[in-house]
Amino acid sequence: MASYLHSLRHRRRKRRSESAGRGGDQRVAVIGLGRFGSSLASELMRRGWDVLGLDTDARLVQKYSDTLTHAAVADCTDGEALRQLGVNEFTSAVVAIGTDIEASILVSTNLLEADVPNIWAKAISRQHGQILERLGVHHVVLPEHEMGERVAHLVTGRMLDFIQFDDDYALVKTVAPALATGVPLGQSQVRSKFGVTVVGIKRSGEDFTYATAETVVQRGDVIIVTGRTHAVEAFAELS
Repeated sequence: MASYLHSLRHRRRKRRSESAGRGGDQRVAVIGLGRFGSSLASELMRRGWDVLGLDTDARLVQKYSDTLTHAAVADCTDGEALRQLGVNEFTSAVVAIGTDIEASILVSTNLLEADVPNIWAKAISRQHGQILERLGVHHVVLPEHEMGERVAHLVTGRMLDFIQFDDDYALVKTVAPALATGVPLGQSQVRSKFGVTVVGIKRSGEDFTYATAETVVQRGDVIIVTGRTHAVEAFAELS
């Protein structure tokens, strides 16, 4: 099993390096057209991507056939079905299957065996996510868990928005606390005192702009702060 997974990862790295030189391939296969998959597919279409939507449910395929570049009824747990649809030629694929963990794993395995360079997969639990990661899936997302965690931060704190990038690194939008206003950021010592960095600022009636050491934050300004999760949480509470 270990040698099999190693072989998959080796072929994946080779395929990714080969595809990097071919320019931006804006095609993606979205497998599973439930709420998550259909929302993702629609947003990708809005951004100008070509989207192949696949699902075993003919009603869902019919529903989205007019809004996606292509849509087809297919059982992607069958590797041959993926090959016939040409998914092995795509550089990106998303496994957006909902509660069927077995199907999620089988489809992900088929994509890995087809050497698709960039595979995203939805997980419904941390255990499911760990299995996908061990298979070699490049990006695993837990949308329900991540959204619940994000909303919890907004409900319990003074944050206007919260995004966690890693287990201990986050980006927060918050109203500037008084201690960070009235002087250039370079003099406020926000980084040395609180372990956070102000990277953006928005004044009422204006657009967001980058923050520099010379930027003077005013009372009521909205700022974007990044740093360790505990540090940005504590800083936001000063607002």
